[in-house]
Amino acid sequence: MIFIDQLNCAIDLPQVPKRIISLVPSQTELLYDLGLDKEVVGITKFCVHPGEWFRNKTRIGGTKKLNIDLIRSLQPDLIIGNKEENEQSQIELLQKEFPVWMSDIKNLDDALNMITKIGEVVGKTEESIKIKNEISTAFQTFNSQFSTFNSQSVAYFIWRNPLMSVGGDTFINDMLRYCNLQNVFSDLQRYPEITPEQFRSAKPDLIFLSSEPYPFKEKYIAEFQSIYPQSRIILVDGEMFSWYGSHLLKATEYFIQLLKQINPGKSVQPLTNIE
Repeated sequence: MIFIDQLNCAIDLPQVPKRIISLVPSQTELLYDLGLDKEVVGITKFCVHPGEWFRNKTRIGGTKKLNIDLIRSLQPDLIIGNKEENEQSQIELLQKEFPVWMSDIKNLDDALNMITKIGEVVGKTEESIKIKNEISTAFQTFNSQFSTFNSQSVAYFIWRNPLMSVGGDTFINDMLRYCNLQNVFSDLQRYPEITPEQFRSAKPDLIFLSSEPYPFKEKYIAEFQSIYPQSRIILVDGEMFSWYGSHLLKATEYFIQLLKQINPGKSVQPLTNIE
């Protein structure tokens, strides 16, 4: 069958793939939640979920530093990657030898589309639709609950030296939008380097220090407070803002607790379990 990926490239798979390599952590977790196991023969060193796969599956390097020879030795009949997380030159090299399905995620709709398309490619259509529907319903409910919350501005930082934030064309920006938070650097593209002057001029109400890719910890709060003392600084779970696969099933509950922390005294009903 012919499948079209999110870069509008076609791959031809004569049968349901039996030897899959995932080049992206959030998509690796999705494959697990779709019910695959032995079919996935290779993952990256950053594919930490599920833990049993991280411990036992062959690791084929990092997302941007793939071990091409090791990938060849695994003889995959499908490789699943992502435009932003993987290096174009390495993907193009792999495309000459193997079917490579690529995602391109900038918002929740892209993520939901990716989930169902990957489900079709790996023979798990029904399971992928169920996951997509659960995520969609959870975000709709979440959005309605927090629509009355006062919007606040936020600077979301992913790296320390150089100081890097997120622009308006990123999945993280879309998650901030769902939380009714205004990204002060939304007019910039991708992952811009931010000068202290830009930081001060932005005057964010909040500063989010993400747990990934840079592992911000409590010891860095004073450093950022000294640059802009008027902002409230919060350490946030980067996986909840940037993992766009089945990890989204956990995201809205995390966002609820985060927004309760930001808006003390606001009454919020917990999300009901979705069958």
